[in-house]
Amino acid sequence: MSTIPVTILTGFLGSGKTTLLNRILHTEHGRRVAVIENEFGEAGIDNELLVQDRDEQIVEMNNGCICCTVRGDLVRILRDLAGRRDRGELAFDRVIIETTGLADPAPVAQTFFVDDDVSMRYGLDAIVTMVDAVHADGQLDAHHEAQEQVGFADRILLSKTDLVAPADVDALTARLRRMNPRAPIAVAVRGDADVSTLLDIRGFDLDAILEIEPGFLTDLEHEHDEEVSSFVFRETRPLDLERVEAFLDSMIRVYGTALMRYKGVLAVAGQSRRVVFQGVHMLMGADFGTPWRKGETRGSKMVFIGKGLPRDLLVEGLRGCVAGAPERAAPRG
Repeated sequence: MSTIPVTILTGFLGSGKTTLLNRILHTEHGRRVAVIENEFGEAGIDNELLVQDRDEQIVEMNNGCICCTVRGDLVRILRDLAGRRDRGELAFDRVIIETTGLADPAPVAQTFFVDDDVSMRYGLDAIVTMVDAVHADGQLDAHHEAQEQVGFADRILLSKTDLVAPADVDALTARLRRMNPRAPIAVAVRGDADVSTLLDIRGFDLDAILEIEPGFLTDLEHEHDEEVSSFVFRETRPLDLERVEAFLDSMIRVYGTALMRYKGVLAVAGQSRRVVFQGVHMLMGADFGTPWRKGETRGSKMVFIGKGLPRDLLVEGLRGCVAGAPERAAPRG
């Protein structure tokens, strides 16, 4: 029985993993894909951002990071997917695992070698790492996970290169090549990448990894920076989009360094479509998503990840963005 190829899609917070995954799911490449989504917070957003009009099987793993606290769930999900495939309940040719931006890819990759049930049914094809050209230098300086994501990559894709100077892209590329000389580097602005260079490439080389980390197959422990936390804001009443944008703009001016990642799906007053809101530190933007279906319960959900998050200020300010609510003063630093 041939093994099912698996791609681990990783990259630090806000690097563009879900955008790239959407690109893969939209592309006619002849492969049926099962997706395993992992998010750091208690509730997921990315599943709502993925295409919903295809036959892909999408499984969410929330309230923990796939490389540590919910790693056992990954094994269980992989076993379940293989069993359902054997019984004819699901039809898929490959699996893509999108990790949380705080994940160390090493423990995830270990799963395909140290668990017998998983290794018999699945083969790790490649680790694809997204790198945010705007924030990469700071992330690589400050976070071990960002360094590991680059070091373990079989393919590296640069996102947001259109937002920085060409000389900065060249300098970042040189830095990444010093960190990982074996991984090809390409550009993928807004997820625009050649899918044929990402799937079924047999890029993962265990021997090469063992040269980098001799303890790869035996060191199963991983801990996160305890200062990083997350919370979810929910609101059932429709929001005023202009107020949301103005409030978050004022927040990032004061707390931008603390807001490592924030994203959400918003129900906006007078709007028949979802509004997708995303940001990394000081970089923020909104776009229209899919229409709300007839009879569907509308509501807003935003996830915030960061260090020293001003949770009370964010919650109070966002509640003040409900359509028709009294105006509130902006935060001051």
